[in-house]
Amino acid sequence: MTNRTPLVALSGQQNAGKSTLFNLLTGARQHIANYPGVTVDKKYGYFRHQGQSYQAVDLPGTYSLSSFSLEERVARDFLCAEKPDLVINVVDAANLKRSLHLTVQLLEMECPTVLALNMMDVAKKQGIAIDTEALNQYLAIPVVTTVGRKGEGREELCNVIEANTIKDSNDPQTTQDKLPEYPALNEAMAVLDTALAPLEARIAEQPYRWLKLKMLENDSQIYTKLAEILSESELSILRDIVTKQRSQFEQQHDTSINDYIAAEREAFIQAMLKAAVSVAPSKGPTLSQRIDKLVLNRVLAPIFLVLTVFMIYQLAIVQGYELTNYTWPYLASMRELVAGLLPEAGFLFDPYTRSLGLWIVDSANTLLNYVPIFLILFALIAILEDSGYMARIAFVVDKILNRFGLHGQSTLPMILSGVFAGGCAVPGIMATKGIPDHRARMATILTVPFMNCLAKVPLYTLLVGIFFEQDKALMMFYISTMTIIAALLVAKLLSVTVLRGEESAPFVIELPRYNLPTVRAVLTRAFERTWIYIKKVGTIVVAVSVVIFTLLQYPGLPQERETFYQQRAEQAVNTFNKKMKNNPYLEIAQGERLVSLVNFYNDYKRAKLNASGAEASRAVNATFEERNPEFYPFVKAPKGDKNAKKANRALRKLVSARKSIRREIKEERLTNSVLGSIGRSLEPATQFAGFDWKINVALLSSFAARESSVATLGVLFQQEDDQNNTLEKRMGDQSNNITSLTAVAMILFFALYPPCLATTIMVKVQTGQYRWMLLALIFPTALGLGVASTTYTLGMALGVSGITMMSGAYFSGLALLLIVGFYPALKHKLMPGSTPSALSNHGV
Repeated sequence: MTNRTPLVALSGQQNAGKSTLFNLLTGARQHIANYPGVTVDKKYGYFRHQGQSYQAVDLPGTYSLSSFSLEERVARDFLCAEKPDLVINVVDAANLKRSLHLTVQLLEMECPTVLALNMMDVAKKQGIAIDTEALNQYLAIPVVTTVGRKGEGREELCNVIEANTIKDSNDPQTTQDKLPEYPALNEAMAVLDTALAPLEARIAEQPYRWLKLKMLENDSQIYTKLAEILSESELSILRDIVTKQRSQFEQQHDTSINDYIAAEREAFIQAMLKAAVSVAPSKGPTLSQRIDKLVLNRVLAPIFLVLTVFMIYQLAIVQGYELTNYTWPYLASMRELVAGLLPEAGFLFDPYTRSLGLWIVDSANTLLNYVPIFLILFALIAILEDSGYMARIAFVVDKILNRFGLHGQSTLPMILSGVFAGGCAVPGIMATKGIPDHRARMATILTVPFMNCLAKVPLYTLLVGIFFEQDKALMMFYISTMTIIAALLVAKLLSVTVLRGEESAPFVIELPRYNLPTVRAVLTRAFERTWIYIKKVGTIVVAVSVVIFTLLQYPGLPQERETFYQQRAEQAVNTFNKKMKNNPYLEIAQGERLVSLVNFYNDYKRAKLNASGAEASRAVNATFEERNPEFYPFVKAPKGDKNAKKANRALRKLVSARKSIRREIKEERLTNSVLGSIGRSLEPATQFAGFDWKINVALLSSFAARESSVATLGVLFQQEDDQNNTLEKRMGDQSNNITSLTAVAMILFFALYPPCLATTIMVKVQTGQYRWMLLALIFPTALGLGVASTTYTLGMALGVSGITMMSGAYFSGLALLLIVGFYPALKHKLMPGSTPSALSNHGV
């Protein structure tokens, strides 16, 4: 045994079951973070076998270890820098030809590798027989068989991991001798040997043969790495040598070095498969092929897609919202617990720590109340991913995207950004690196922020729950598809203006087989993604809420206004004392004890409101009687005690007067605060959309983090001292003058709102220019405010409901989309040079 924890990396292509095997190994002992400098997920965890601990890392799914995509670079950089003790190369046993290209590249990098043939059950059903011993002899690496989704093969895999990490039984030289040979490159490799000989000590960290191959392939990342360890002149000499060798090779062989290497690898894999794999004659179409005849049918495919989106929102948003009725009492109880730990409230002005503490709790509770919705939503998205239908969505949508200047590979960034909701624009923008042509990539970067990211959902759910109780499913369907309509129209506008003239590239996709998702895999991903959301609430949102709280408190009330409110409070107390004259209970409610009595009364009223059922109500009475027997008669007068009843009435009037004064103080303080002043200054422009200063402040706060809009509204629409209600109940109060038309305007504006701060920064990073960042800010603001104002103003003029105007706005946008997308003359005139999409369907 060794004291060091061995590092095991899982590498493989997408849809090979890599993450399923990772979950099988690590169980619940796993964490998710980001690789340094990028937004690609890094999933790592721990497992034990035979008393030894191991650390496992689930690398991004990738088809190769080139440097064309972000995932490829991240996986390759990890393997080069971290040098794991073992790489588990997870391959789809039913698609070895496709999968083994990555295996060969791992071996050329001199990674100690184990080949895990996953999905063996699928291979057997398709009549595929694999001789694992032949593969072992051919590649000189261990080969194990697994069925990850059924939990089969874990023990054998762990034994192989132990044998190849603890016992260090790998022989890199034997493996290298088994790799593909490239005889036509012998001359070029010899020239590089001579050039690299003086640099041997400095390049020793890189696998030598692999380094030469990458240099001859003109791999940009390898030259970036060499630039860190070599001088500029040394690197320039190497570049000149490689350029000369590449030119000579192309002249002699009438092909590029890159194509030659790929062909040799293909020949090597074909020979290996011939020796190790046998396939029984086909007995007709596979299950996946039969399903695809329906879901990819020209007529039925859009119907299946629309029904899928509708069902996701019906189950996640509509049904998930019902579950919040059960979770809110727990959050309310948590608030009561925190309030009991904080300093006691004052009669008019609370201690700063109490105000800030309850502000943070209210901000967090408002968002945590939507956790049930996200759990269902993420589980449904995981089912789509694991079943294989998500790739079909990309194929179906490509036919539409191509008409609007986008690319089939724009689908992944849009999905990551939240086509179904629950995404994030930051990884969506990062994923645009895989789009091959500049026009589609730029159009995608500037349009993915329109998608329904995770952070937008709370505001949508809040407004729909308050104002569209009878039309929840329809409204959420409008919201989910409306943002796609907006993104396509904007992409079209960009493609015929600032991005006009750029060439398109064909779209190639590989459709995986359909698989039955496992409960464990679905639940694991649902909980993982929900936990990320909870952590975001606990960090970013709380931090933003503290800043907003400060800006809403400063500069506070002038001294004369504080004096004015103090005088009113004294009048209310004097009135209370007069009503309590000659009442024996008056002695209990004097001085500081009066403030404690008022707080006791408010705590009691909140507890009674939150109690469900007669038994719970009796429990509240018993708790408060035990808490303070002297105060209890004021809130629950004993039978026949007339003095207690008079005291109760006097106290109720005092509490009512105090509540009124405190409400006015809060309103005045918020109105005169820094953020309140900014919000009021925007009202001349936002009044046409029905936005008052409170809504303006909430929308401004959401620029830092989208979730902050709901958190800010949760505090601006105040919580009364004797209540602990949801934000829906508080905003639904008609005295707040928010109607369903206002809600529709807010939804439309928020859907088209500029990207958040993190996304804005990512636009600058990916485009490299501030002008695109400014365009991403200014254009959506103008568009969103214009659409919201038009809808609200027109709705007020016509006197129609919010759902009517939402329907009108939606179908107007849909009509415009159809006109722009399907008018042939406009298409051919404004979009010359567009290339039809292509489909590679090896996986079916």
